[in-house]
Amino acid sequence: LTKAEYLRLLQASKNQQQLNLVIQTICGTGIRVSELRYFTVEAIERGSVVIQCKNKTRTILIPGKLKRMLLDYSKKEKILSGTVFITKYGNPLDRSNIWSQMKALCRTAQVNASKVFPHNLRKLFARTFYKIEKDIAKLADILGHGSIETTRIYIMTTGQEHRRKIERLGLVQ
Repeated sequence: LTKAEYLRLLQASKNQQQLNLVIQTICGTGIRVSELRYFTVEAIERGSVVIQCKNKTRTILIPGKLKRMLLDYSKKEKILSGTVFITKYGNPLDRSNIWSQMKALCRTAQVNASKVFPHNLRKLFARTFYKIEKDIAKLADILGHGSIETTRIYIMTTGQEHRRKIERLGLVQ
């Protein structure tokens, strides 16, 4: 998923505020879709989400703009405490809810459906972070990976990208 495709998904979901915010939350923080349930009103007010999984604890920092949007959304939806992303019956959204809603955006967003699923938002976050920071160890921490080798898979570039970079070196006369 490219950043341009991501932006088209956001545009296509502009009239579906919850889905739009789910997409931005996953892509803006790098969380796993299963970790959305930790986004509570209380955590958002603090500006950080603490996730405990597999005997590990990690803290997800919420960007200021996202924090404001999520607090505005919860206030508008009268969600005063607890999980912010819930179904109409009050249950936390799950992977299948989100997956099917995202797939429904594909045609409008003009994005190939094979690229549209929550985990690709996490990978876009990873590639974008790495492109700016160039710190794979920090990225592994943010993503909650126990191994840098797992993180390396997220930031791998295509053979075409490698070729362009090698050509730009200008070392072959």
